[in-house]
Amino acid sequence: MFVTRLISGVVLVAAALLTIGLGSWVLFFTVLILSLIGAGELYKAMKVREQSFPGPLELAGYAGIVLYYVSLVVLGGALQLAAVILGLVILMFVYVFSYPRYHAHQVMAAFFGIVYVGVMLSCIYQTRMLPGGGVWHVWLIFLSSWGCDTCAYCVGMLFGKHKMAPVLSPKKSVEGAVGGVAGAALLGVIFALVTRGPLWEYALICGVGALISMVGDLAASAIKRNMDIKDYGKLIPGHGGVLDRFDSVIFTAPVIYYLAVILM
Repeated sequence: MFVTRLISGVVLVAAALLTIGLGSWVLFFTVLILSLIGAGELYKAMKVREQSFPGPLELAGYAGIVLYYVSLVVLGGALQLAAVILGLVILMFVYVFSYPRYHAHQVMAAFFGIVYVGVMLSCIYQTRMLPGGGVWHVWLIFLSSWGCDTCAYCVGMLFGKHKMAPVLSPKKSVEGAVGGVAGAALLGVIFALVTRGPLWEYALICGVGALISMVGDLAASAIKRNMDIKDYGKLIPGHGGVLDRFDSVIFTAPVIYYLAVILM
């Protein structure tokens, strides 16, 4: 299992280096595809999918995600919110005119997928396309999320004694969480030194991003426990699905994007 996870991790890092380095349409379509796959995993877990194939409500959710991504390159500003609202209108259209095929909680889950996976994950692309230093700022997303995860695991294994969320995630400790945040902030400092970026800004962004990444990780775990599943999918060997690997990134990406806009 460890070797499988390691190989998959190396492939993921290589893919990230390639797509983020190229940016533009390559990154746009990569993040869009990841969003659609992740939304599909969520819809299956939360019973939006009716049988073994997508129904009208699930397809409407995908349409809402695509509309939002189109708005990123065609529209701008408040009109992106209009794309999200239009996605909700499409979902309600399906709900109303196919009644009583779907329950209200399925519609809410479908809309949740648009925002939780589509909108939040799109901030990877939006951060990369920021004028000036977007090519560097985008890496703070992965340093703070994956870096925090690795540092928290190592510190927790060595010094972890106090459980952080014993019911939800028994293996996570307070010591590991502190180590994860400190490690992510240190990675921000190292990254700033290597790229000649703003030292304290990168450290602060990575530290805050690490805190939020733990919320994202636990939130994804909570959903899995509620729905009584082990993994969201099997796409990435040794890791599970897109949501299993990008659960913390989903929360970190919008935080890093807005911190970069404010602080940079």
